[in-house]
Amino acid sequence: MSLALYVPRDSAAVAVGADAVAQALLQEAVRRGVDVHLVRNGSRGLYWLEPLVEVQTPQGRIGYGPVNPADAASLLDAFLSDDKEGRLTAHPLCVGVVDDIPFLKQQQRLTFARVGIVDPLSLDDFLAYRGYQGLRHALTLTSEAIVAEVTESGLRGRGGAAFPAGIKWRTVLQAPGSEKYIVCNADEGDSGSFSDRMLMEGDPFTLLEGMTIAALAVGAKQGYVYVRSEYPAAEATLHQAIAIARAAGYLGADILGSGRAFDIELRRGAGAYICGEETALLESIEGRRGQVRARPPLPAVSGLFGQPTVVNNVITLATVPIVLERGARYYADFGQGRSRGTLPFQLGGNIRCGGLIELSFGPTLRTLLHNFGGGSASGRAIRAVQVGGPLGAWIPESLFDTHLDYEAFAQIGAMLGHGGVVVFDDTVDMAQRAREAMRFCAQESCGKCTPCRIGAVRGVEVLDRISGGEQREANLQLLHELCETMTHGSLCAMGGLTPSPVLSALKHFPEDFGLPASRGAA
Repeated sequence: MSLALYVPRDSAAVAVGADAVAQALLQEAVRRGVDVHLVRNGSRGLYWLEPLVEVQTPQGRIGYGPVNPADAASLLDAFLSDDKEGRLTAHPLCVGVVDDIPFLKQQQRLTFARVGIVDPLSLDDFLAYRGYQGLRHALTLTSEAIVAEVTESGLRGRGGAAFPAGIKWRTVLQAPGSEKYIVCNADEGDSGSFSDRMLMEGDPFTLLEGMTIAALAVGAKQGYVYVRSEYPAAEATLHQAIAIARAAGYLGADILGSGRAFDIELRRGAGAYICGEETALLESIEGRRGQVRARPPLPAVSGLFGQPTVVNNVITLATVPIVLERGARYYADFGQGRSRGTLPFQLGGNIRCGGLIELSFGPTLRTLLHNFGGGSASGRAIRAVQVGGPLGAWIPESLFDTHLDYEAFAQIGAMLGHGGVVVFDDTVDMAQRAREAMRFCAQESCGKCTPCRIGAVRGVEVLDRISGGEQREANLQLLHELCETMTHGSLCAMGGLTPSPVLSALKHFPEDFGLPASRGAA
């Protein structure tokens, strides 16, 4: 009897013992003389169940988790039993057919359709699940037609500003330049964000395909992936995937015999949060200190090495293949209003069922927290949620019915950003959270502009005086003036958005600052 088993190689799964589980299963199989085909897949994103072991059966892949190495013997007993006895699903760790778990079944997985299902470094697996179909279609189109397709799909940058991808690409296509570049921003530094890492580790060929389509769209021959230095597994996986794609003719001097050239190199990040800002990232790739550039000119006009450059993040580029494969209208049919398609939300913090949930725009934040997340891990009431990273606004329970789309969040003074959602229960001290935002900005500022470099330091001091009850009225006024200066005077979003978590905490949770409720929105 031969068994097909799946144990994730995803960094989060490995952190809780997936490698040891895989080794224990193989050793137990050898001891019993059982032939096992072990696939180290990406994570399905159900992180509370990791390590999640799956076995292929006629009913589909049945999952077990969270598994410890000591469970190997009992799992092999279940795998090798006659299913008529019901032992396969009677195991105490069995979670049933994985595709039928409500957490997964209620999602709309487009960008993450293959993650957790395929062997990340098997090109055969990728092709079997319609990989490179988008690229093959793109090779039949003109650059203008590819850009038009992406524009019509409504795809917007899945990083922070949500700028329409098609408009950015059209600018690069039309900009004069001796060379043009595709740069993938994989410097995923936002707290609570892990979708880029999951994609790179679990389905790297999708990212390479998206970058190649972008190159065809704007006339680029060279691309760079700027990978966060804290992501060694993602970097190693991408290195292998690039070599495999190049050897198979999907990268290089003659893509699939088309006569079109495009290749990709990796650049390791500098370990600074500011390098997630696109111009600081370009400075880093060019070998300089990661500092923000003044704009204009925009990178689309004068970017890497002074040439027109597409800078998109991992999820944006990895979404492009499905747009080209299925068509713009197919993708645009997901979502609502000006927020089209899907976004992989990453649910973390004090949450019972943390993980990745890819949804079309439209459901409410409350749905995400309770229908998918299952409420707080502590069992206490969820008091505050920060969406969009450390510069995102704090959202109180009274606003949990806000719909998950860009415009709805803008209306409440918040942003979706990269889709990271960090949850806190009713024990959180929001004055400390606000102080942490200013402290983080002071620590991570590139130092180029005064409002960010100095403003954040002064912000910590002013918040400490407010919390300490020192001349609260005068210091509240000073804080608002300081935040206004940072918002409008900073060169980039680092300083410009730092006031958002501070002012939202003050507005919605004034009591944590020793203020009456009426003073929060002053």
